[in-house]
Amino acid sequence: MTVGSGPAPDPREEMISIVDEHDEVVGEAPRGEAYARGLLHRCTFILARDAEGRVFVHRRTPTKLVFPSLYDMFVGGVVGAGESYDDAALREAEEELGVRGLPRPTPLFKFLYDDGAGKSWWSYLYEVRCELPVRPQAEEVAWHAFVTEDELERRLDEWEWVPDGLDAYRRLRAFRAV
Repeated sequence: MTVGSGPAPDPREEMISIVDEHDEVVGEAPRGEAYARGLLHRCTFILARDAEGRVFVHRRTPTKLVFPSLYDMFVGGVVGAGESYDDAALREAEEELGVRGLPRPTPLFKFLYDDGAGKSWWSYLYEVRCELPVRPQAEEVAWHAFVTEDELERRLDEWEWVPDGLDAYRRLRAFRAV
């Protein structure tokens, strides 16, 4: 969340860890360069639920570097250089939901997302309960609502979802079915 009255930092300049096929850090690069060159990096996906267990769903802003204006059932984002998955999950959840004081998200599993067309990143999926009133980050979230699992399932074929989030959600359903 941007604090203060100055301009928001350019997300393309944010330094992120570059990793290998085993998720071991091999260097750092600006986010924009990592995206442009298809460098393997780390991301977090956090399924946020309210006090009633409903899932936070949102539509991304048109200014997002990746998957602008698409729907997502996760908050989260890129893990910064020198940052752990766990720290990034808490930071990203608080930033995107616009809250402070969330419990630390519960880690569920890690997977390698690869769309086969140059978009690939190690992804750690988490879950968190947010009982605080949300004030989503305007730079990240164009629209939001908390929806039931049934409503989310109905919308899967109706709305255009971010492909990595849809993949993560399908993996989460399989994970829970075991």
